[in-house]
Amino acid sequence: MWAFGLAALIVAIDQATKALVQAVMLPNQSIPIAGFLLRITYIRNPSAAFGLSIAPAYFYVIFSVVASVVVGYYIVRLPKWDYWPRIALAMILAGAIGNLIDRLRFGEVTDFIQVGLSERLVWPIFNVADMGVSVGVTLLLLFFLVTGETDKEDGRLEA
Repeated sequence: MWAFGLAALIVAIDQATKALVQAVMLPNQSIPIAGFLLRITYIRNPSAAFGLSIAPAYFYVIFSVVASVVVGYYIVRLPKWDYWPRIALAMILAGAIGNLIDRLRFGEVTDFIQVGLSERLVWPIFNVADMGVSVGVTLLLLFFLVTGETDKEDGRLEA
């Protein structure tokens, strides 16, 4: 199914960019690309997305596995014509798997993309997997806002 192929592509990009950063940078090293607008800043994140620490480390592994199974299930269940929700779910699945791989391999996640307006106005450092989850959730919410609610009986998305 093409949605799983999209997810695999995003996971591959995520893992390749993290490996590149790990190979050429030291932890906490920062390289400005466009001033404060965009920097590559290599950090190791043992917590949740954006450095939020709400549970022990094993919780994030369990949550990622459960989320991946649930999202995969919904990708399979969606009707073939529901392209946008399938793309959104594939991005969410890729993000969950990309960060899960890091947690299983290293016990923490490699983050490296830093955006901001100044030294004080910066977004928390993130990675390609985090972008997948954020963009996927945004697409899914926009889809629901534009097309309406789900049908409770069979889970099919209605227009």
